[in-house]
Amino acid sequence: MARRPTIKDIARQAGVSESAVSFALNNRPGVSQDTRARIRRVAEELGWQPNSAARALSGEQSGAVGLVLARPAHTLGVESFFLQLVSGIQEVLAAGRIALLFQVVEDLDAECAVYRRWWAERRVDGVVVVDPRTDDPRPALLEQLALPAVTVGETGPVCASPDSASPDPASPDPAASAAPSAAPSTVLSASPSTALSAVRADDAGAMAQVLDHLYGLGHRRIAHVAGLPGLAHTDRRIASLRAEAERLGLAPGQVRSVTTDYSDAEGAEATRRFLAEPQPPTAIVYDNDVMAVAGVAVASELGIPVPGGLSVVAWDDSALCRVTRPRLTALVRDTAGFGRLAAEELLALLAGGPPRSRESERPRLEPRESTAPPPAAY
Repeated sequence: MARRPTIKDIARQAGVSESAVSFALNNRPGVSQDTRARIRRVAEELGWQPNSAARALSGEQSGAVGLVLARPAHTLGVESFFLQLVSGIQEVLAAGRIALLFQVVEDLDAECAVYRRWWAERRVDGVVVVDPRTDDPRPALLEQLALPAVTVGETGPVCASPDSASPDPASPDPAASAAPSAAPSTVLSASPSTALSAVRADDAGAMAQVLDHLYGLGHRRIAHVAGLPGLAHTDRRIASLRAEAERLGLAPGQVRSVTTDYSDAEGAEATRRFLAEPQPPTAIVYDNDVMAVAGVAVASELGIPVPGGLSVVAWDDSALCRVTRPRLTALVRDTAGFGRLAAEELLALLAGGPPRSRESERPRLEPRESTAPPPAAY
């Protein structure tokens, strides 16, 4: 096994003392600019890298940021969203030679425990936080730890009427209204937190595009197969669906949402329940591509043609949406760009910048073959 180069190796090859190497590599005074440049050149030639544990003990940055994902393990292998998000984050971090420490855990308590351990061990300089909750303990914890963070999505309660709680997965219920969104790709405001920045997507604007498209085709009974209950973006999408339905003059009972775990199994089961109703929906909106494809399969099993008998919309576009037949109408967004924006904001925080909230580019609806006017009998 090749031996890692040490400060002693650099000193010997550069013809200087070990203390001079330490001064040069840690940006401390005590060596001339020429000597500093020579030492760094030798260090690069030898392939020397700083020891993260030693840097942590000295109070310097670890050179790593963290990402913890608390999701059901069986849903991770089928969702393309997180793969694209991480690829965008990694693109920015790699350019700055910063490592990404990634961990999957079972629940929110385990995620908070990871943050405490990373902080105690000085493993990371900051974290990217995903899946904000409507009632989320993580911002307060991260502020208490003074651990810089960027949330991907908004935290805090959804602006909605009192009957707007997340619906029970076993019983589709109407959702409630949502607050208007801001312009895309702009700094919106200073974050109310002293330690956290946020990047967010315009869920309300995206849902308005979906409802306008389906309403324009003639659909009046529309179902929504949403994601995990308690996630801020799930509640926000449900609330936005209700607000858009009210704007279009649709009766509350005509537009309903049901929460799931994002899996194909629960997406399929929700579809079966909806289509078994005496007056089933003529269009269903799914919160990811996997559930949408599962919904198409269920419709096929029941002899309901897509789009002739049922229109289908997927929230996130993917290769799966484009190769499924019929090709799925979907919301197209730059998920990797979302990840890049999150990483850029975290690096800005670590460089001493102020916390702030930014909005990513608004998703756009791409109509394809899975949506059409409802059946004539409707």
